[in-house]
Amino acid sequence: MKTDELYDVMTSLTLKYKEVRKELSRIIVGQHSLIEGIFIAILCNGHVLLEGVPGLGKTSLVRAFGKILDVSVSRIQFTPDLMPADIIGTTMVSQDESNKRYFDFHKGPLFAHFVLADEINRATPKTQSALLEAMQEQSVTTGGTTHKLESPFTVLATQNPIELEGTYPLPEAQLDRFFSKLIVPYPDFTALKEIMTKTTESEAVVLRKIMDKDYINKTKSYIHQVPVASHVKEYVIRLILATQPESQFATEKVKKYVRYGSSPRGGQSILMAAKVKALFDSRYNVSFNDIRETVFPALRHRILLNFEGEAEGISSDDIIEDILGTTPEVIE
Repeated sequence: MKTDELYDVMTSLTLKYKEVRKELSRIIVGQHSLIEGIFIAILCNGHVLLEGVPGLGKTSLVRAFGKILDVSVSRIQFTPDLMPADIIGTTMVSQDESNKRYFDFHKGPLFAHFVLADEINRATPKTQSALLEAMQEQSVTTGGTTHKLESPFTVLATQNPIELEGTYPLPEAQLDRFFSKLIVPYPDFTALKEIMTKTTESEAVVLRKIMDKDYINKTKSYIHQVPVASHVKEYVIRLILATQPESQFATEKVKKYVRYGSSPRGGQSILMAAKVKALFDSRYNVSFNDIRETVFPALRHRILLNFEGEAEGISSDDIIEDILGTTPEVIE
């Protein structure tokens, strides 16, 4: 692609992103990094794991994104008795006017552009696997027939960090399929006051459409073409290897507290997210700073602590911070 064509895409996306943030601010207070993280995942054809206590506006945010981007949104409340057919859909026997019977597939809530999978860890592994397979393949198969999911297709799955009773934690191999993991923070005093005002005193806000699915799909095809310098790419590789305790790049903290490090998918997520951040910042080259800002969402769910790390209260974010502080950007 020509440089001037990429420049036009970058300019358009920069302006559109500013409009999206401004429109979302009419109903969502703060949460700028969360909004950016979700939007990046959408443009990178990825899926997001959201971790936060109930009542922080995750559903409202997803529905607002759907209206602004003019795409369909569905919400699935995951429960222990939820079956794969409940989310995928079922094939039923129907009858036409001539009394001829035929199989008719009734689509489930998974057939939407944005799917909010609420409390995904409450469903059984069988149902979790059905969702994660759809995330990976962007299609579902039932009754021997494969049904393609329409693009863009993004799953935003939520986890409650404070209630573990009756849950089925996602295995590490399945967690790896999420493009990023975002922490939904609790609002501070000022933000909470604004939330109270907007939700109890203001009338319902009608959001305007800023993009559509065609614009999103077109933009996605250009992101891969954003150049990344060789030395920046090598920095990402060192960061990924630094998460693996047996690697020569591993820090002492990693060797002591980490059981398994990130897969290559972690590096792919970092690079793709960094490309989008560069476009947001009106640049068509990826900087070291872009990399550092995308490391936490891309890696925090891909680092598995050992027993000693869990016993001492070490978090994956602590490990990532240690790696960023000790891994050089360039090796002479």
